[in-house]
Amino acid sequence: MSTTENIIEATVNADGTATVIIEDQTHDFEAANEDEVRAKTLALVVAHATSQGTPVRALMTDEQGTWPVKVHPDGTVDPDTENSSRVVQEEAAETTAAPMRKRKSPPAESAQAPEPEQQSTSAKPVRKATTAPKTSVPETSGLSAPSPATKAANPFTQKAPTRPENGTGEDQQLAPASTRREVRQSFLTKEQVEEPASKGWRGSLTRMGMRMAPSEDERAERGDVQAVSQHWPGPRTIAIVNGKGGAGKTPTTVLLSAIFARYGGAGVLAWDNNQTRGTLGWRTEQGPHEATLLDLLPQSEKLLGTGAQSADLAHFVHHQTRDKFDVLRSKPMALAHEQRVEPADVDAIHAVAAKYYRLIFIDSGNDESDPMWLRMIDLADQIVVATTTRNDHAEAGALLLEALAERNEHSARLAREAVAVISQADPKATRADLEHVAHGYEALGRQAVQIPHDPALVDGQISYEALRPATQRAWLAAAAAVANGLSGK
Repeated sequence: MSTTENIIEATVNADGTATVIIEDQTHDFEAANEDEVRAKTLALVVAHATSQGTPVRALMTDEQGTWPVKVHPDGTVDPDTENSSRVVQEEAAETTAAPMRKRKSPPAESAQAPEPEQQSTSAKPVRKATTAPKTSVPETSGLSAPSPATKAANPFTQKAPTRPENGTGEDQQLAPASTRREVRQSFLTKEQVEEPASKGWRGSLTRMGMRMAPSEDERAERGDVQAVSQHWPGPRTIAIVNGKGGAGKTPTTVLLSAIFARYGGAGVLAWDNNQTRGTLGWRTEQGPHEATLLDLLPQSEKLLGTGAQSADLAHFVHHQTRDKFDVLRSKPMALAHEQRVEPADVDAIHAVAAKYYRLIFIDSGNDESDPMWLRMIDLADQIVVATTTRNDHAEAGALLLEALAERNEHSARLAREAVAVISQADPKATRADLEHVAHGYEALGRQAVQIPHDPALVDGQISYEALRPATQRAWLAAAAAVANGLSGK
């Protein structure tokens, strides 16, 4: 195949649009989503190969990179190692034989270099897990990284005891059993083979038989999924706070609960801790009853008893059939004085929740002086400040963190380790607006995460599946930021 022939250029965008250039003719089209437009793009290239009666060369581009391929009339796709552009040529050639990029040699661990005969049987170096990048923690936050666990001696870098050819007595004796166990090579491999790409053109090419390594973006997403899939010993309580209404507390509560339940499994509760018309129940599915926390309170002692069962809670909570978490509603139809909840009531509800759930997300009210609100803070392991790009929402959240920093030691720690979730509620807001608010919160808490505008969050019931892919990815990053603060509690 001549190197001077025209090379097809196919570019797919995350918004479901694509541009394909074939012999200087540009084809622009769109589909319902990125996967569909990618399939249409490939079909167009296959049709051109069929009309030519020969394989054609193409550069497949998306947000994760560019890959040179040969597309055959029968629809098969091969890596194009002869492409003069040589875009990721090395990776395309290697991934047909191995799922991972070429590994770097590990640094020497000690002055004891492995013997030549040991090197031939040593396990390959383990690739470190990649997680989503974090916002840097300011020096004034008072946070310190956990001390790494002491590494066990590596049997592959230690010289095994040998029996001398001549000699008697102690020289002939093997080491004790415990020593032999430490120095012998294990038959169990500790290396985890990285799964091939599943997203973008890399994923499409993998499904066609080219085993492509995942992009760094996909590795970061997998790291976030792993973070939110963890289970921690003992329950964890996360309070979502901001003194201004409309700052996004309820959507944040719903979507964090949904993500942890979807990836980590059951045992996640969203609790509407609001005495003034909390709307968590309005924005989530209702179960086959109308029960609220006011119905649960009189039964709290019974639910804490030894004879109670987890299924008994179905009388009081509303299960989310799609997003797999439960909701404990307040009663927004009633006046505040008709559903007044005292700090002791908060303790009782939390005791029940902590008995039956591993993660408790609390949607809070706007009155930071309410004893109910303050007791929530006392019970929280972590707080999430929900805000939009509006100046009054952002300022209210910042003032709250400053006030908590002066309240007591527990509240100050919550403020230092807070995660800020900045949502673009206004479709006219810009990326610069999001970054401006995020930058301000980086100096106040542990991490700030930006959420793009999504029409599915404007009104009505909130469903994770209804969100755009970019919005889902942003909320996953926000959940991972929360998860990264739970392990040390």
